Amino acid sequence: MSDLKLDEFAPTPNDTGGAHDSSERSAADLAAVYDVPVNIQAVLGRSYMEVASLLRLSRGSVIELDRKVGEAIDIYVNNRLVARGEVVVVDERLGVTMTEIIKDGDVA
Repeated sequence: MSDLKLDEFAPTPNDTGGAHDSSERSAADLAAVYDVPVNIQAVLGRSYMEVASLLRLSRGSVIELDRKVGEAIDIYVNNRLVARGEVVVVDERLGVTMTEIIKDGDVA
């Protein structure tokens, strides 16, 4: 299966050399991929430990992560970093607001 990139749906020059009118393209052009499932992960941070330390964890144990309070979290789609964001509360549930979109090669 080949990777499908959204820029493949961008307007392209037509046979007469001009550009397609932007009204010719719409969200309906993506209808074929609307039902494709994707895996989204909002990563608060990471921690590495030995198996022995992992086995000593119990309810109430605290695992120190590699991020500071207020630092942006990473948002992955299908294991690919695509954005960074902030944790928010929406109707008593946790959510994520995207603050930065990561373009290819922008990963620092």
